[in-house]
Formats: sequence, structure tokens, C-alpha cells
Amino acid sequence: MAKILYQGTAGFDDPTRAGMPFHMAGGALEAGHEAAIVLAGDASIVMKTAVAESLHPPGMPPFKELLAKVVAGNVPIYV
Repeated sequence: MAKILYQGTAGFDDPTRAGMPFHMAGGALEAGHEAAIVLAGDASIVMKTAVAESLHPPGMPPFKELLAKVVAGNVPIYV
């Protein structure tokens, strides 16, 4: 099992990049790895409830589902 740290730097204005750390961390969990997420700069805004509920990264599940998956998997999120 690997320990993987994902870093996010994009906020609401770039939904694909904003969702990527959460999408990748969810995949790491499914593969049996340990994951953590660091949000820096503009990325911290995605943790606000209103933003998390309205963010829809193209080609990925809605952000609120990505967030719920990593929270359920006890992935630490550092803001």
C-alpha cells in the first residue's frame, strides 16, 4: 500500500482542476492506497458548502459526491 498526497490549487473557476485531487484520492482508496489532500490558494474555496454543492467537474461525478467519497474513506484534507 502506498501513501499518496494530492495537492489542489484551483478553485471554482476551473472545476476540472478543482475536482481532480478528490477524484484521484477516491481512486487511490479504491485501489487500496492511503491518500491525503492538501488545498492551497484558491482551492480552499471548494470546502465551502455552497461551492461544493454547485461545482460540477466535466467528466467526473459532481464535486459533492467526490467530497463525500473521500470523507467516508477518512482521507485527511488539509486547508
